[in-house]
Amino acid sequence: MRGKDGESLAPLIWTSTALVCGVLLHIDRLPLWTSATAALWVGWRFASELRSVRLPSSFAKVGVTLAMIVAVLVQFRTLNGLAAGTALLVVMGSLKLLETHSMRDRSIVIGASLFLLLAACLDRQSMLRAGLYLIHAWVCCTALAVTTRGRVAITNSGAAKLSARSLGLAVPLALVMFLFFPRVVGGFWTLPQTGAATTGLSETMSPGSISELGESGEPAFRVHFEGTPPPREQLYWRGPVLHDFDGYTWRQAPGQAYVKRPVTYIGQPYRYRVTLEPSGNRWWFALDTVVQSPDRRKVQLTFDNQLVARDPVNTTISYEAVSHTETREEGPIPVVARRVDTRLPEGRNSRSVELARSMRAAAESDERYVADVLNMFRTGGFEYTLTPPLLDLDSVDDFIFNTRKGFCGHYASAFVTMMRAGGVPARVVTGYHGGEWNRIRQYFLVRQSDAHAWAEVWLEGRGWARFDPTASAAPQRLTNALASLIPEAGSASERLLRDIPWLFDLRQRWDALNDWWNERVVKFNLETQLDLMRLLGFESPDWRVLGYALSAGLVLWMLIIGWQVARGARPAPVDRLAAAYQKLCAKLARAGIPREPHVGPQAYATTIRAERPDLATDAGVLLSTYTQLRFGNEISEADRAEAVRAFERAVRSFRPSRAK
Repeated sequence: MRGKDGESLAPLIWTSTALVCGVLLHIDRLPLWTSATAALWVGWRFASELRSVRLPSSFAKVGVTLAMIVAVLVQFRTLNGLAAGTALLVVMGSLKLLETHSMRDRSIVIGASLFLLLAACLDRQSMLRAGLYLIHAWVCCTALAVTTRGRVAITNSGAAKLSARSLGLAVPLALVMFLFFPRVVGGFWTLPQTGAATTGLSETMSPGSISELGESGEPAFRVHFEGTPPPREQLYWRGPVLHDFDGYTWRQAPGQAYVKRPVTYIGQPYRYRVTLEPSGNRWWFALDTVVQSPDRRKVQLTFDNQLVARDPVNTTISYEAVSHTETREEGPIPVVARRVDTRLPEGRNSRSVELARSMRAAAESDERYVADVLNMFRTGGFEYTLTPPLLDLDSVDDFIFNTRKGFCGHYASAFVTMMRAGGVPARVVTGYHGGEWNRIRQYFLVRQSDAHAWAEVWLEGRGWARFDPTASAAPQRLTNALASLIPEAGSASERLLRDIPWLFDLRQRWDALNDWWNERVVKFNLETQLDLMRLLGFESPDWRVLGYALSAGLVLWMLIIGWQVARGARPAPVDRLAAAYQKLCAKLARAGIPREPHVGPQAYATTIRAERPDLATDAGVLLSTYTQLRFGNEISEADRAEAVRAFERAVRSFRPSRAK
């Protein structure tokens, strides 16, 4: 394909393809206007080549550049960080296309595309994206081969094959570096990420907020247990704990804390490993109740048993924890906890408050009161649904006395409100319940659709006890997945993958493969490296052993490259005509007429005529024949070969005498 001036558009096409592929790697992370801007500049550049559309002037490009920088700054409040840097690279790299008139310009754009690839690798490392990264690397290498070929004749297919072969030869080196290059402990490659999307639970809960997650099949985290896992009805994955209530929305209690009472753990401990997907939030989820923080430097175990990280979860992380599903706390409740967890807004949900007080007065104990409220949800005509009607400002009154239809958030909110109205300390706990068992790799996959809310109530002599009011209205919620309870839950694609057995099996196998990738590749760290060295026979491996293995791998790779180069090298064909000419010159030199390196055959013949007239005829014929064969008109290969052989025979028979 050629442009308006007749030149090939292949370098521009490949350069633009490399840039567009780099933008597509970030398309779901970038603001829409950045992708649209990149598409505009690419389209404008091709329009200028194909339809003679005028490109913007240098002054206009300077103005646009400043405007793009300001736009990124306004969008992200900074030019630092992975998100802002990527957006700036997209708009600046695509703008550079408007002035790609030389090999240097195109190389700059391809370099920007490679930096976009690096940014994508730092951002996400899933198995599916690894294949996309490899394809983009191949496109960038092909673009470099095409745009820097200069005068060397290379076709597009030849450039593509060359880049594929080069990447293939680089794979062993990449594998050696991955396995044996000593890993730095800590987040050496972690960059601050701003503007990351937030998914999953939040620090507030309003009627219907959790039911919105019931439509999402996105993974939240995966859990591998050591040994037998607990029964499904005990799989409560603790997240944000909500203490403040304004009559409609529950929130966390910032600044509120108290000293925890000593906890007695009942029953067997459960040991497990959690692989948490990026969420943009700071909660690390654990089986209720976790014994201690998995990482005390990064994650705090709060007074209400939340795991709150110092930094948001913007990358996939793994951690190990130990939990008990039953606990007991001795002694009275702390004064601060009673004050915080019995507080209700004045003048809100008055009918529910009045009902709670009358029920508490009729009950002989807090335990009896809890049982009575749960029985009300069980026998009072309440219905579990993902699509409840909207509630008015006094949401608990509207739910209990009018709609009686709701999701877990409705039941937890109403139950805790009634507990507090009866003088019993209570709080809302949000998180996830259950999970999908993966039989391939033996782990639980907890999805966003498993989001759940329950309640904790303080009972003297027992401490904080978990109660799930949702189970009173829908007991199957504890033993079955949401999909089996509400078949219409989830999107159409989610239901299709769930209801067709072979698609469900394929989905599980794919998720198991992703789990293996995360465990064996993404989370490959120094400890895993040392374990690998032990498998290779080293008893006490350390950094030095890794250095030796790395050096050995590099040497082996260089030997392979050397062998490949030697095998591919072809010796230059012998120039028989040049060899015969050199032999002729050597004979004449011995006869006393040496040829200077800068002297051509015709000038050499002139010198011979002047110095050795007796050799002028024979030597002149030979030199003239050489000149014709080397510089004369083209003749057929067969005729030329025969003429060269005749010239060789003539040179061999030439016997010049020395000057006397």
